[in-house]
Amino acid sequence: MPSVCAYFQVHQPYRLRRFSFFDKSGDYFDANLNRQVMEQVSTRCYIPANKALLKAIKAARGKYRVAFSISGTAIEQMREYAPWALQSFQELARTGCVEFLGETYYHSLASLYDPTEFREQVELHQDLMHTEFRCRPRVFRNTELIYSDSIGAAISDLGFKAVLAEGVDEILGWRTPNNVYRVVGRDAALLTKNYLLSDDIAFRFATSGENGGSLTPQIFAARMRERAQSEQVVGIFLDYETFGEHHREQSGILHFLEELPGCVLSDSSWRFLTPSEAIQHHKPVGELSYPRDTSWADSERDLSAWRGNEIQHKALNTIYRYTPRTEEERQIWRRMQTSDHFYYMATKAAGDGAVHSYFSPFESPYEAFIAYANVARALGASLPA
Repeated sequence: MPSVCAYFQVHQPYRLRRFSFFDKSGDYFDANLNRQVMEQVSTRCYIPANKALLKAIKAARGKYRVAFSISGTAIEQMREYAPWALQSFQELARTGCVEFLGETYYHSLASLYDPTEFREQVELHQDLMHTEFRCRPRVFRNTELIYSDSIGAAISDLGFKAVLAEGVDEILGWRTPNNVYRVVGRDAALLTKNYLLSDDIAFRFATSGENGGSLTPQIFAARMRERAQSEQVVGIFLDYETFGEHHREQSGILHFLEELPGCVLSDSSWRFLTPSEAIQHHKPVGELSYPRDTSWADSERDLSAWRGNEIQHKALNTIYRYTPRTEEERQIWRRMQTSDHFYYMATKAAGDGAVHSYFSPFESPYEAFIAYANVARALGASLPA
């Protein structure tokens, strides 16, 4: 029986102020902007999308099952700026149809730079999930699906039963993304994203339907059946802001979210499973090696979104060489590890560059770097030559 594994990423960073070299205030983060973004995204996406999911779960009588990973920085800002949004996620948790995945608390790149910090952030995030949702994650989703064989081994050694990764064509080769695999040298399972189907929703919703029109749940369900009828698990992995923020409600995206489960489940040979359920119902078909670092970002699906140029490398080396002296400094240091800061510094052109600019609160990558470097100096971190 083919399964659909639907997973949604929820994340918000602490955005930096346009901090100058001469600023001595110690006020590094743009509280007004962070509040504004959280309130806007909650109104446009989190609350209406959660309402649509809740209706779909009730209509399916428990047969519609999904997964979320929610960063610690997103939870903190919901608590402060939009507690009603956090409550709507907690209401979903109480259905018993939602799995919450593990990740780094600060949505950081620590898995690439600092094994000790990586482990501590993962443990902090597990504690947070227990506090807010009464669960301890068993499946892991690294920041922006960053993955390699060595990262898979580290995640397995932390006790996770499975990990999510991008279904990169070069890595898969002749294989399909629609099967369960195994982390190289470990018992942990590996679930890969079907990026063609996922991107039909995330990036091509308005044009990937019939005759170039908007995608409908009926067309998408039929497309899934056609492409994966004899396989195990179709991984539909999405940024949750797809629903209401990147594609506004007027596009029909929230209706799509609510109606898709019924269209899929109308064929009794199909079902929805959470990642933990997927690895219980489907045995790995074999190991799948990721000899290089991969992610779900940009057309390259590598790490160039965060460390593709000199200023990104300088910023990363600065923050990961710094040792905080107090707990207050440690919190600032960890917030500065969030991957978004380096994403804003990308100097890519064409389509990928436009996406980076869309998310950035800065007018240019260099402005993002200058603000970051000035905060680093104020903390006492020295920039590499």
